[in-house]
Amino acid sequence: MNKVGIAIGAVALVVGGWLVWQWGFCRFYVEPGAMAVVTAKTGAALPPGQILAQPGQKGIQEAVLGEGRHFLNPWLYEHKIMPLVTIPAGKVGVVTSMVGAELPAGEFLAEPGQKGIWRRVLGPGKHRLNPYGYRIDIVDAVSIPVGYVGVVTSLSGRQTTPDAFAGPGEKGVRQDILQPGLYYVNPKELQVDLLEIGVNQVSLLGKTGGEVVTKAQMASRNVAMEGLQKRALAEQKEKRLDYLAQQRAQEPAVEQGKVESSLRRAAPAKPAVPATPTVPATSVPPDSSNLLSLNQFVEFPSRDGFEISLDMTVEFEFLPEHIAWIYQSYGDLPAVVDKIIMPQILSVSRLKGSAYRAKDFIVGEGREKFQNDLTDALGRTIEEKRIVVHDALIRHVNVPMQILDPIQQASIAVEQDLTNKEKQNTARKQAELNTELGLVDQRRQQVAQETEKLKAEIQADQEKQVARLRAEAQRQAAEIDKQTALVRADKTRKLGQAQANTVAWVEGEKAKGFELKAAAFGDPAALTLWEFAHNLNPDVRVNILYAGPGTLWTDLEKATLGELGGAAVLKQGR
Repeated sequence: MNKVGIAIGAVALVVGGWLVWQWGFCRFYVEPGAMAVVTAKTGAALPPGQILAQPGQKGIQEAVLGEGRHFLNPWLYEHKIMPLVTIPAGKVGVVTSMVGAELPAGEFLAEPGQKGIWRRVLGPGKHRLNPYGYRIDIVDAVSIPVGYVGVVTSLSGRQTTPDAFAGPGEKGVRQDILQPGLYYVNPKELQVDLLEIGVNQVSLLGKTGGEVVTKAQMASRNVAMEGLQKRALAEQKEKRLDYLAQQRAQEPAVEQGKVESSLRRAAPAKPAVPATPTVPATSVPPDSSNLLSLNQFVEFPSRDGFEISLDMTVEFEFLPEHIAWIYQSYGDLPAVVDKIIMPQILSVSRLKGSAYRAKDFIVGEGREKFQNDLTDALGRTIEEKRIVVHDALIRHVNVPMQILDPIQQASIAVEQDLTNKEKQNTARKQAELNTELGLVDQRRQQVAQETEKLKAEIQADQEKQVARLRAEAQRQAAEIDKQTALVRADKTRKLGQAQANTVAWVEGEKAKGFELKAAAFGDPAALTLWEFAHNLNPDVRVNILYAGPGTLWTDLEKATLGELGGAAVLKQGR
């Protein structure tokens, strides 16, 4: 019994000691939003080139512990609490792995388990990766604003054939474009360039240069999305500035001094501070974020040898189905304008403009014809490049003063002559108008008099018609009364005759009835007595007592007919 108690006590002591060790020395807690990086103090040494240890190896363990309660022997392991990697909305995490297998030759994007930049990105949320073996760079997701599309260029894979779109696993421009929205893509794998769809403008302002008007950003109710779009458009501007710098660097110095064929961003220049300020300090420069300045201008000789320069605006459009091909063939919007649009504008303007005289650009009909020819020719030429030209609008034509001034003076003289003629016509028309107004007034009075006469005639005729109608109505009423009286008299006569006939017939029949009754009784006196008895009231009682010669009996109630001698009377009657 003592041995059993000792054994139980020993087991309880061991269990209690183990619980104290685990809960007092080995237990630790990882808070939410954190992770524990574990380092093993014992185990096999790491081979050369390996950074993170696997179970059974000495060093920083690749696997990390998540939030919650954990138990580790402090003699064998040590741990370090570190925050999780949090990727906010609108961002992606690009993972660079420093552990894993080496990449194949020619490949720079890694899959999980390989060393290098992962092809897969981490989306918004919290992620648990060992910071000693993985580096996470948080970058913006691709946000495409409304009015833009994203042209995708694959940066990895085998090189595609020239002038062909890249397919799966190939490097190059892809045919499919990204519509407005938010995309979580790896910027190391895919390059997305924003291009404007819809109508853009190239405005040429004579010899002062010009500008390219692109789409302005549309306001969004989502503040985070609007910030992403602003940063994406700013990055687009930076790329276009890089293209500008490269183009300027390639141009000869003399050519740069004459005409710059590239584009520069239209940032508002910092004005010099004058001695006496003429502009209030609170003035705000206009927003030029959607403008690209242009240092080219349209100038050509006319058919009669004068230099002509134009202020014009060309409206062109990139269609979504062709924008990937345009980007693959020519590049971004500045490159398209620099390589396609501007050379064609200059070429077609010089070609068409040299066929017109300087005077034709001043007169409205010649200027309109030139504008229509320019629009048609420019549209046909650029349509081959899959770009749609809507209008080529000429706002102003700069003509040399030696021809402009005489034409203007001649035009002014012609206009002045036309003005004088119009004044004379106006005076003549005014006199004719006054005459016509007098005739109108005279005619108005005549019409008024004739109207009064017609009104009197109509009123007299109406009264005459009313009197005639009233007399006719009275005559017809008298005739109707006469006919009514005749009908009533005839009715009275016929009713009286009918009543007399009825009385005669009824009384005659009654007489015949009496005759028949008298014949039936054989004696009129008997009929009279029968009628008298027949019509006598049943409730009347008459007792006749006859006692023979002498006075009536006084006691008539008890007397009978036999006692009164009635029977004898009846016998005599028979």
